[in-house]
Amino acid sequence: MENQTRENSRRRFLRLAVTAAPAAVAVAVAPKAAAQAAADGVPKSRGLRDTDHTRKYLESARF
Repeated sequence: MENQTRENSRRRFLRLAVTAAPAAVAVAVAPKAAAQAAADGVPKSRGLRDTDHTRKYLESARF
């Protein structure tokens, strides 16, 4: 019984190690990537543009 508990704890540790490492990298890199995207001058969306295509869609979507 003790051997089985030891195996379970090893498996839990390995699962945690396998999932925690990529998560830690993602958390470390995400703020830098967001700051870089903002610094690159990515234009912000101005919303829905008024074109013939959007007007036709909006007219067909009315109830």
